Amino acid sequence: MSVLIMTPGPTHVHEDVRYAMAKDFLNPDIDESFYEFYLNTTKKLSKIFNTKNEVLILCGEGILGLEAACASLIEKGDRILCIDNGIFGNGFKDFIEIYGGEAVLFTCDYKKAVDVEALKEFLDKDSSFKFATVIHCETPSGITNDVGKICPLLKKYGILTVVDTVSATGGEEMTVDDYDIDIALCASQKCLSAPIGLTFLSISDDAWKIILNRKTPVPSFYCNLGAFKGWYEKKWFPYTMPVNLIHSLDEACNKLLKEESYVKRHESIASAVRYAIKACGLSLYPENGYSNTLTTINVPEGIDFKEIYDEMLKVHNIMIAGSFGIFKDKLIRIGHMGENCRYDKVFACLYALDRVLRKRNLLNENKLHLKFAEKI
Repeated sequence: MSVLIMTPGPTHVHEDVRYAMAKDFLNPDIDESFYEFYLNTTKKLSKIFNTKNEVLILCGEGILGLEAACASLIEKGDRILCIDNGIFGNGFKDFIEIYGGEAVLFTCDYKKAVDVEALKEFLDKDSSFKFATVIHCETPSGITNDVGKICPLLKKYGILTVVDTVSATGGEEMTVDDYDIDIALCASQKCLSAPIGLTFLSISDDAWKIILNRKTPVPSFYCNLGAFKGWYEKKWFPYTMPVNLIHSLDEACNKLLKEESYVKRHESIASAVRYAIKACGLSLYPENGYSNTLTTINVPEGIDFKEIYDEMLKVHNIMIAGSFGIFKDKLIRIGHMGENCRYDKVFACLYALDRVLRKRNLLNENKLHLKFAEKI
C-alpha cells in the first residue's frame, strides 16, 4: 500500500501526469517541435498566473527561481527590501547578500500576515530600494500574505517586486498583472502537483530592462535569466531542457485549467480543516492570514511531534510534516494543496490524526474528520 503524502509539497502526482513523463522524445536542443511545445506550456502557465508577461520554465527545483531572480537583478551595493514575516521571508536575505546586495529587513509579527499599513509607514520614511522580495505563502508557518495589496503599494514607490508564490499559485488567487508583480516565482511540485524539478516564473518588461541593461555581468551562468532572452527566435536554450518533466508539467496545467473553481476548492477545504481543528480543542499557529494550501497546528502539550509523525506514518500510512528553524518540533503541518486538496485525502488524514491524538486524550469529544465533513 502506498503512503498518502499530506505534506505541504511535494504533493501527490496524478496518474495522468506521471504517464505524461513516459512519452518518447527527441533531442530538445535540435528538435524544433519541442520549442513549440515549450512555448505552448508557458502559455498555459501564463493563464494560471493571469499575466501577459513572458513566462520561462527552468530546470531546477523552486529555490532556483529565487536565486536566479536575485542573481539577475542585483548588482553590488544595491539596496533590496526584504519583507520578513517568516522563515522564507527572512531567508531571501541570504540570496541578496550572496550576490552583493544590501538586504534591509522589514520584519513583522511571525504569527500574522504582513501589515500593509505598517509597510506604507515604513516606505514613507525609506523607499530607496531597487526591488522588494515578498513571500506569498509562508509555508513553514502557514500564512498567506496579501500580495494583491503589497505589490501595488511597492510599485507606487517605484520599487520592483519579486514574489515567491511557490506554495500559493494554483491554490490561492494570483493575478500577476493586476497585482503589479515583476517576477513571480513558482514550482512544479506544489499546487500544480507535478513531479519535483522545475521552476517557472513570469518576468515583467520593467524587470527585463534591469536584467538586460546591467553595468556588470551576472555572476552566474545557470542563474542568469538574461541568457533565456530570445530563446524562441534563436531556437536555443542555455542548457538542455528536461523534456519529460516539462511534459508532466504541461499535463498538470491541462488538469488545473479544466477546473474553473480550483481556488474555491482550496478555500473550502482549508476553511473546513481549520474549523475542525478548533472545534476539537486544538489551536492554529497563525492569528490571521490563514493559508488555503496548508494548515499549521500547534503541537499539543503532552506529546512530541516525532511521536505524532511516526504513528501517522507507521500505523496509518500517512505522511504529514513538521516545520523547521524556529518552528522545529512546535508545529504540525497538513498540506492540502493541488491533488492533496481532495475531500477523501483530507478526511483520511484527519481521521488518522484524530486516532493518534485521541488515544492520548488530547482532543475533546468532537472528532476531527467528522467536524471536517460537517463543514464541507
